[in-house]
Amino acid sequence: MRQYFAAAFAALAIGLLPACSDDSVQPTGSSSQRSPFVPIIPTSPATNIYLLENFSAQQVLPSSNWWNQDISKAPVDLKSSTYISWIGTGRELHPDMAPPPYGIPYVGVPSTQALSPVTFTSYPSESDKGAPGMAPGYPIPEEAKTQPNYIENAVVGGNTSGDRHMLLVDRDRWILYELYGTHWTGSRWEALSGAVFDLKSNYRRPEGWTSTDAAGLAVFPGLVRYDEAVDTAPITHAFRVATRSSNGHVWPASHTAANTSGAPPLGTRLRLKASKDISGYPSQVRKIFQAMKTYGLIIADNGSDMYVTGTMDSRWDNSVLNPAFHSLHTSDFEVIQLGWGKVTTTGVLTSR
Repeated sequence: MRQYFAAAFAALAIGLLPACSDDSVQPTGSSSQRSPFVPIIPTSPATNIYLLENFSAQQVLPSSNWWNQDISKAPVDLKSSTYISWIGTGRELHPDMAPPPYGIPYVGVPSTQALSPVTFTSYPSESDKGAPGMAPGYPIPEEAKTQPNYIENAVVGGNTSGDRHMLLVDRDRWILYELYGTHWTGSRWEALSGAVFDLKSNYRRPEGWTSTDAAGLAVFPGLVRYDEAVDTAPITHAFRVATRSSNGHVWPASHTAANTSGAPPLGTRLRLKASKDISGYPSQVRKIFQAMKTYGLIIADNGSDMYVTGTMDSRWDNSVLNPAFHSLHTSDFEVIQLGWGKVTTTGVLTSR
């Protein structure tokens, strides 16, 4: 295995993608620890709005949060082999991260960003109108109405089909706003659902509620992000993954989207087996795979089997990612005990 990948990726082993240039732009904000950000798609530095802002130095959710739990020593679920067989032991892992229009973008905004009201058309009773204690609305940049890449699928204004996630991070208050099925109609913002998360707390959606994901979880904390892949520090969180269906839900998920017999429930966590040799992969890929061993993959959506979600980012090189991910199969994973590591949740958004 080591020799095979050393040869297969020899020409690409220098790095996953080109290194950042020296004329990077440093966004202002509340954290002096933020690493330089290199704009790669249109941004608005004059208004302090940045697509794909570098948050690699920031703690996204507490270390005790389910996305950040070290599950390397967690017990294997008694039904692990059954779930793995249902997914398909030979199913290849797929990197759902790439240059536009694939993957999910996110936007860093300041606390001064104007809030726009959003009309929710599918799950209004389970959607947040805004952050508690603040005026209703989501901090949507004006550029999202006229420029691509602010919304998943990379269509200006979100169009009317596809998942169309819009992820907005208020860097000053450290609050995450997420929209699903986002669309600018020409006169108002609409979305199928919306959810707000305090990135400083273990906030969980009310039991039975969805979010912008089928499982009721936040999307942003589970993305494979380019800034983390090329940073010198290890990646310290789990990744979002999909399976073609599901059967109920278990903690940390709060919402059921299907009841398919034999399928794993939403909230199931897969772990890349410790015995899997990842030493021959390029360094950034190895870092991603190591996170799968230490933090795992959380089944958060019904979709294509073993699609691991990352950012929509022109710096990804799929000539490296695709063969590496496709070399892993469902049989290389195991399911840890369902609901393992449950932590106390808090539901109050606070100011940073």
